Amino acid sequence: MDIRICKADLSDLELLIKWRLTVLREVFSVPTEDPMTELEQENRRYYQCALPAWNHIACFACAGSEVIGCGGICFYQEMPSPDNPQGGCAYLMNIYTTPMFRGQGVGQKIVRWLIGRAKERGITKIYLETSAAGRGLYKNLGFSEMKDYMKLEENHTGS
Repeated sequence: MDIRICKADLSDLELLIKWRLTVLREVFSVPTEDPMTELEQENRRYYQCALPAWNHIACFACAGSEVIGCGGICFYQEMPSPDNPQGGCAYLMNIYTTPMFRGQGVGQKIVRWLIGRAKERGITKIYLETSAAGRGLYKNLGFSEMKDYMKLEENHTGS
């Protein structure tokens, strides 16, 4: 199967939103009948700001004229450190392939393409969160488990 990766821009906003909501519904088990109006608006606002500022690059995987997957990478700065002297970081997100095309290398092509965009910027510190189903894909591409990280629980006040 011939798969091409196409960079998305603001002219693709409605398609980006459609795919983002598909990903969120699957990852968070949100029923299709549940409206996600506020989340849709916030994602629209995010794309409208982040894409022109080059803080986020989004792409689609296409087989012929059919979109069969998507992905994105957001860029940010952290304080420079010995393991990242320039401080540039990237976060892979929204990596998704339609169920019918899974296991055929689509996700791998998306991730490799996005990593390429990060490396063009000189960024090699790249993070992601994964589901159990995606873990093998990322390990095969050179990602490793991260130790010593913690996350503040959403409802905790921090005191």
